[in-house]
Amino acid sequence: MDRADEGASLPRIKVVAAVFYRDGNVLACRRAPGKSAAGKWEFPGGKIDDGETPATALVREIHEELGISISVGELVDRTVTTVDHLEIDLACYIVSSKELPFRSTDHDQLRWVSIDALPSLDWATPDLPAVTVLSSTGHKPVEDRT
Repeated sequence: MDRADEGASLPRIKVVAAVFYRDGNVLACRRAPGKSAAGKWEFPGGKIDDGETPATALVREIHEELGISISVGELVDRTVTTVDHLEIDLACYIVSSKELPFRSTDHDQLRWVSIDALPSLDWATPDLPAVTVLSSTGHKPVEDRT
């Protein structure tokens, strides 16, 4: 950090993401060319708008991005990471849906990945703490049977 920047706070955005878990696998989405963090893997989601709760924002974002309805479950991880000149406050939640996502407005690839294989993908920096939590031996999401 440059001395001139000491004491200056970075802009912060609040973001939510969905962790779909089915049959021992987690949904990973690769950012499409032309999008920020293109080519990086992430959990789908987006920014929390003013006046929204995290759950409401996540339901809206997943409907816009993946075209499906979800129910929001337990918090997996919430971490603030610095990317470029921005703080990203990302909260990742387990979600369930009666529908399986098969397309995305923001991603060029959707992939179901075993929990053990999650660390092998090239994840966007804000998603890495949730990947660490999910791939640790102490945390396995409850199987989605809806």
